[in-house]
Amino acid sequence: MRPTYLEVNLAQLKQNVEAIRAHVAPAKVMPMVKANAYGHGIDGVAPFIEPFVDYLGVALVEEGIHLRQLGIKKPILVAGGILIEQLPLFLEHDLTLTASSPELLAAADEMAESTRKQLKVHLKIDTGMERVGVRDYEAESFLLKSFACRHLSLEGIYTHLANSETPDRKYSVMQLERFQEVLRIYEKNSVPVPIRHVCNSGGILNLPEAHFDMVRPGVLFYGVYPGREALRSVNVKPALTWRSRVAYSKVTLPGRPVSYGSLWQAESPARIVTIPCGYADGYFRRMTNQAQVIVKGKKYPQVGRICMDQFMVNLGADHAEVGDEAILLGEGVTVEDLAAWAGTNEYEVMTNISARVPRVFL
Repeated sequence: MRPTYLEVNLAQLKQNVEAIRAHVAPAKVMPMVKANAYGHGIDGVAPFIEPFVDYLGVALVEEGIHLRQLGIKKPILVAGGILIEQLPLFLEHDLTLTASSPELLAAADEMAESTRKQLKVHLKIDTGMERVGVRDYEAESFLLKSFACRHLSLEGIYTHLANSETPDRKYSVMQLERFQEVLRIYEKNSVPVPIRHVCNSGGILNLPEAHFDMVRPGVLFYGVYPGREALRSVNVKPALTWRSRVAYSKVTLPGRPVSYGSLWQAESPARIVTIPCGYADGYFRRMTNQAQVIVKGKKYPQVGRICMDQFMVNLGADHAEVGDEAILLGEGVTVEDLAAWAGTNEYEVMTNISARVPRVFL
């Protein structure tokens, strides 16, 4: 096997789910497993975690189909935008549709009628994200149309929080109030309220009054908090360790620049080791001369331009041989560290770990 691989602690993911469930009880838990389970590897994560969750959430219909092919039986919500021509796939694979417009809702009802099959639907309300969904101030006519859909199973209604990870709750509370105003349309029309869900990871931590009937943990499920300012009101831990090994070890002399662009050179003789991992694996090129790597249990600076398939680490006067272990993430190097070095967020770090990096599931 390739010496660079991602180790995924499935038992830790289970503990994270249990911690989230205890915090939001009696609400159901629907972890988001889109984007290859946030880089953790959907093929290993989904079958393991299925018995411990109520629902699974994805962004693409193809991701939902893949879960069914893995043997997943639990309900699967496709939360991303879809095209009308994709609707038959929802019936074929028993997927739950996000109806984000009156047109999509009508097309879904018409298809369900023509096939004589019921399609499960969650209505999407836009309370301030301005991405997809019917805006809250236009929701009454949308809900009235949904009440008239006789061939759909209108199972849920939800919205998405735009700023839930920040300590300032003002915008999230405003979104919640808009959503609650929409929910009053059910009461006004004497229609039972379906499953209500609002909270992403930040909402789970910061907005307990919005837990409602179900929550949708994303990064929190994977043991990462959604931003440095987010409350730590649920005790979760990361499940990833990104491991590699030294592929080459040499002493570099002053005046001999390291890697493309000659961006770094040693001031005195230094032990430079090469790690067989690069930006094609998701180890961002923009971390050049900023990242740190653990080699033989000690942290050292990455030096020289990060290449497509390799990068170099400066051990100074220390020694390492070919085959010695290197830790790129975990055991003292956090997702937050990589995000800071790359100038991005934790989500992009995890979801950009390439499919060519093998996943090993513990």
